[in-house]
Order: sequence, then structure tokens, then C-alpha cells
Amino acid sequence: MEHKQKTVRRNKGGRPKKGAADKLKYRFTVKMATSDYYTLKGKARSAGISAGEFLRRCMRDGQVKERLTPEHTDYVRKLCGMANNLNQLAHKANAAGFVTVKMECRILVARIEELLNLILL
Repeated sequence: MEHKQKTVRRNKGGRPKKGAADKLKYRFTVKMATSDYYTLKGKARSAGISAGEFLRRCMRDGQVKERLTPEHTDYVRKLCGMANNLNQLAHKANAAGFVTVKMECRILVARIEELLNLILL
């Protein structure tokens, strides 16, 4: 009787059990093109880890940038048009002198600053 009460759990050895947060119990299937698959395999091999571990680290540490809103896309398109206008004014200034395009340049610079303020806000 005394022997049963003094029984102590002994360490059996081996790796300790993982906690619930550390277990990999969810599976996620991804379809990809052949070139994407081999790119993933190559990057994982050069990192010295499995493809699954590579994807987990990318998900945890990587960044995905938000797409531009249609409003911001419109602003960028307008800026590209203004850059083209500015280039044309520079050619005109080189040919006829800066005095002839001075006012146009000031107006264009003010419009560019206005658009940049809209984008940055």
C-alpha cells in the first residue's frame, strides 16, 4: 500500500510534447503554375528549409502591399500627363527662352503640388 503512494513519474526521455499553438494541424492547398512551383522550391532550397516552412515564414514576416484605389490611380495618371506637359515646356523654353513659358511652368508646378498633397493625405 505504501508503495503505490510513493510512485513518482519518471522522465521517459524523448522530445517534450508540443503545445496546441505549436502543432501544425491545419492544411491549406494552393494551386500554382509550374514556374511558380519551381521558383518556390528553389528559394526554399537556397534558404535550407522546406517549401512549407518557407511559405509559413513569408506569411508571418512578409508584406503584401495594398493595391492603389481608383482615385489614386487617377492621380498618378494625371501626374504622368503633367510630367509630359512639363517636358514639352522644357523643350519650348530651350528653343524660345524661359520667359515665354514662365507663367505656364508656375501654373503646372502649382497643379503638381496640389495633386501630390491629395495623394499623400
